[in-house]
Amino acid sequence: MRGIFVRVAEVMDKSFLFIYEEELATKARAVIRTYRIRILPVVDYEKRLIGIICRRNIMAITSSVSAIRVKGLMETPRFTATIDMDAFFAAKQMIHLDEWYVPVVETLENRLYNGMLGLENFLEYFMKIDSPRLSKPLSDVMSSEIVTCSPEDEIDNVWRLMQEKAFAGLPVLKKGKLVGIVTQKDFLDSGTVLPTFESKKGRYKSPSKISVIMKTPVLSLKPSNTIRQAIRIMLDKNIGRIPITNEKNIIVGIVDREDLIRILLPV
Repeated sequence: MRGIFVRVAEVMDKSFLFIYEEELATKARAVIRTYRIRILPVVDYEKRLIGIICRRNIMAITSSVSAIRVKGLMETPRFTATIDMDAFFAAKQMIHLDEWYVPVVETLENRLYNGMLGLENFLEYFMKIDSPRLSKPLSDVMSSEIVTCSPEDEIDNVWRLMQEKAFAGLPVLKKGKLVGIVTQKDFLDSGTVLPTFESKKGRYKSPSKISVIMKTPVLSLKPSNTIRQAIRIMLDKNIGRIPITNEKNIIVGIVDREDLIRILLPV
């Protein structure tokens, strides 16, 4: 694939949802929750990109809050792609910045919103061209440095850990064995208002445990499974990471979308 030039426009999602800056933040929360998306572009009424709103932004609100506008919670994207940009350059920038999604505009001058570029778009691309690297075993790409939590850990403590480590999900272990996984989406779906955003006199006297919101059973793979098999699961199930276990169900690694994109990108 050396020397191949692929435009962002060829791999991006042109139908990705967006929201206007003056709309209610509760609508953004509902859209992100309903459509299982991690980020929502924010535009003005000329459809010019002015910001983004992420899951972590909307964890600060509840369904009863109606006055907060999207523009009050949005943030500036750290990287914005253009339709004519080299897609592989964009992917490398995304990995460098640890951004799984970036908005796409027509040009950086006019900022006209055109869609979204996500790491899954690259996974779909490499599956489509049947990259020979898809046959590599996950043992070649998985990370063996794993941050985990326990079913008995308090929700707010795990949320803080995920924010500190910039992780969107953590495997849940009990007595060393994989019993579940918890992600930002699980926090959002639970309706939890995290103490991080409340005063010390918040309404929760006894914080809930991770066991209340974690997903179980959890999908896992073996080190001998291939990159192709991992990508199929990620795309079919819309998940971002897969724990890797041995024959005793003890976790030995984890692989996420960034790990896969790194090895698939041309040098």
